[in-house]
Amino acid sequence: MVEKIDEKITKDMLIGEVIGKYPETIKVFHSHGFGCIGCVIADFETIEEGAEAHGMDVEGLIKDLNEAVKNKKNN
Repeated sequence: MVEKIDEKITKDMLIGEVIGKYPETIKVFHSHGFGCIGCVIADFETIEEGAEAHGMDVEGLIKDLNEAVKNKKNN
């Protein structure tokens, strides 16, 4: 039997990668003050780097991103 591993968004993931895989996270990024979701930097910047650059709480952001993905999967 193969055990299913729950995917989890982590602070070392690229912003663009997360948005591409989980479009439902766009609202979360916006609610935390990320206004440049579609910019070129998002493809090269990790969530942690972006949060630090904008003075945001990275742990709170990660929690909210994972919650959005979890809620999407449960609907």
